[in-house]
Parts: sequence; structure tokens; C-alpha cells
Amino acid sequence: MNLAQLLRDAAQDHPAKPAIVFHGRTLSFADLDDRADLTAAALRGLGVEPGDRVALLAGNVPEFVTTLYGALRAGAVVCPLNVALTSEELGYILADAGAKLAVTEMGSLPGLLAVRDRLADLQTILVIGGPPAPARTISLEEAMATEAEPPEVDAGDGDLAVIAYTAGTTAAPKGAMLSHGNLRSNLEQTSLVPRLEETSDDAVFLALPLFHIYGLNVVLGLAVRSGATIVMVDRFDPGDALELIARHGITVLPGAPPMFSAWVELADAGHQIPDVSSVRLAVSGAAPLPPAVLMAFRDRFGIEVWEGYGLTECSPVVTSNAVGPVAKPGSIGLPLPGVEVRVVDEHVEEVEEDDPGEILVRGPNVFAGYWGRPEATAEVLRQGWLHTGDVAYRDEDGYLFLVDRKKDLVIVSGFNVFPREVEEAIERHPAVAEAAVVGIPDERTGEAVQAWVVPREGTSVTAEQILDFL
Repeated sequence: MNLAQLLRDAAQDHPAKPAIVFHGRTLSFADLDDRADLTAAALRGLGVEPGDRVALLAGNVPEFVTTLYGALRAGAVVCPLNVALTSEELGYILADAGAKLAVTEMGSLPGLLAVRDRLADLQTILVIGGPPAPARTISLEEAMATEAEPPEVDAGDGDLAVIAYTAGTTAAPKGAMLSHGNLRSNLEQTSLVPRLEETSDDAVFLALPLFHIYGLNVVLGLAVRSGATIVMVDRFDPGDALELIARHGITVLPGAPPMFSAWVELADAGHQIPDVSSVRLAVSGAAPLPPAVLMAFRDRFGIEVWEGYGLTECSPVVTSNAVGPVAKPGSIGLPLPGVEVRVVDEHVEEVEEDDPGEILVRGPNVFAGYWGRPEATAEVLRQGWLHTGDVAYRDEDGYLFLVDRKKDLVIVSGFNVFPREVEEAIERHPAVAEAAVVGIPDERTGEAVQAWVVPREGTSVTAEQILDFL
């Protein structure tokens, strides 16, 4: 089934119901579905065929949603791109994906035009807004003013839907190939967890970027699948967000650690907090949620935050505290129904309870591989299991706790040292705001640990004081 069918189903079941509320503008599910149809027809008229890659370079705006589902409906493969990419990064990814058409907001257009001449496959640039549109581009609205019948391409579970590029720090970005079946499976797996299931009665706050798989599938996908209303913002401001949550009676609050931290800081600064008791579910992902933030948010707002863990390659959700009876601070929870997780040593043998090992994942949500990179795919997909490179341990209840990235491991005199554990220990010092730990060569021990420390504002701390504290 084509993932765009989820929007068609929602429009048939709830045609007049608000689907998206954005800056005071409301679009119903019927509105979204109609605009997705017009987008699909426009793309087909511009030569986009099934399997062609369509780049989507936009922030959190309704056009992102209608372009996503319109492109999928036309059988295209969508490449959602970070609007903060440099022109060089844009050029690399667009060339790697072989994008035939790009849809962009006006603010990202200069960076795209700067590299257009080197992109042999890129035939058309559609600009959100207008007409008129700048030279060498076409207004999306103008392209959608068509009377052509929209294509509706069926898709099998294995057909490619999205190529999501993972950020590369020491290597070039890689495109994770996610099929219609991968994305739909993860929606179904998440919805099998009673706490995480959404209904048409829910109102979902969307501040997470839609170009990120967390925002695209976990937030947008689940809401569309269930017929929930999305209240969307294009820029996160903690105070404004709380006002929106109260005004619209938000029931589902997906976030990332910096969002929850910002709300705690706001409460601690004496900011008047509106009534947010409508929130029945708050979830955190994308990065580890510090236990102190989880507990502080619970204390200040009376809302439990259910932390989860996922990867782009898993569409993305793998585990959640919401699967279990309690939210354990510092834990990423238990595997979703239908997702298998192993924790293994270097010989791919299961480790004992409380011993760290690499997380392996298997399930219908796991990707097919990296676009155009068979060697990189073979490195992580072995004997049916995804080797995540993340290190974790299991407690006596089966809950998982992340330790570090496998590649960040520092070996000192033959002993494994995980930088994140050292960082967390240093950051417990009352004078320390942040710490970063790396491994450096050492003639005596092979490697040694080096820590970079940022003191809290108005304080100072010495290396000796930190060592005494540890």
C-alpha cells in the first residue's frame, strides 16, 4: 500500500476535521488530500515518473505535508532535506540522490541555485509561494493550477518511499532507503503500544522538523494515520509553545531533550505557566534525555515523559519506556511489538545482564540499505540484523540504557572506557555545565581519556578539583 493512502483514508473518514493548524490557518483533511492530488498531477505534468527522486527543501509549513504525500501518490521517492544545509552539502546530496525535481522554500533557493549547474539530473525547481517565481524556477502554486487527473500509483511494501540522509561528521552523508512498508510498519508497531496509540480525538503539537524522520513519521505519520489534528509551528519558542498547547488543548506532546529542558528553565525562572493539563502523552526522542530533566519536567508540569530510542534506518522507533509499566530515568525502554533487539559482544554473542554490548535490530521497519552504497550497507546489515553501532546494557527488567557509540569507545590499558559515562560523571560536579570526552594516543596505555570542561556561569573549577570529585 502506498503511504499516501493514509491521507486519503483520513480525508474519507474525517473530511471536514482540522488536519493542520498553522499560524491561525486551518486546513481540513479534505483540503490536504485535494492539495496532495494537485501536487501529484503537477509533478506528473513536469515529467516525474514512478521511482524518480523529488527533493523537498522546506521547513514546517503545510506545503511540506502536501508535497510529501503528493509526491508519494505520484510514485516518486521523496528526499527530505535539512533547510540548514550549506550549498555544498545540498549539491552533494542532490547529486548523490540523482534528484529530478526539487521543491523549495524561497529562503533556501539561493543555496540551491548556487549548485544547480553542476546537477545533471535536476530538471525542475518548484518554489513554494508566488507566482511570480524567480528566473529558472516555477511557482508551486502555478504548477498546481492544473486540470489534469492526479496519478495514484500503487506501491508494494518493498517499493522505495523516502531517502533520508543521515548527517555525516567524519564521512559524507548516506541516504537511508526507507520503503512504504518500512514506514507503515513502524506506525503500526508504535500504535500497538496502548500509551502511544493516537485517535481522531487527539491534538498533536508539531515543532520537530519535518525533514527529520522523527517529525516525518512519528509525529506527522501517526497523526495522519489516526485522523488527529496537528498544531504546527515553524520555530520553537518555549513560552509561545506552552500558550499554544493550552489554547488548542494539546493531548500529545512529542519533543526532543532541548525542548523539555527549555520548558523546565522557563518554569524555574518564574514564568507564568498556562494550564497544560490537557497533555495525556509526552514523548522524547532524537537524543538522550538527561534523567534530571525528565524528573524536573515531571515535578514542574505533572506530566510523565516517555523516552524512546530510534534510528533513521529503523523508520525510526525501536524502543520506548511506554512499552513498560514505568518510565525509568536514563532508560530508552523496551522494544516495540514486532521489533527484535539483541545486545551483543564483539563475537555477536548475547551479553549478560548489566553488561554493555552493541544494539542489533531486526524487524519490518528496518531499512533496505544505503542508496548507492552496497559496501556501507553490508557493514551494518548482517545476517538479517542491523548493527546500530550504539552500545547499551539491559537491567533486570529488560529495560535498555544507552552507554555510548561503539566507535567512540576508548581502550585504556586494555579496558573499555565509554566517553559518555565519563562525561556524565564529570557533569555531576556542581561547578561543571558541560563536559566532552575524547580518546587521545598514549605511549604507556595505548589510549588515554582527555576531557574538555565548561564551568557553570560565575564559577571556576580546576582539573585537580574534578579528579578529587571523581
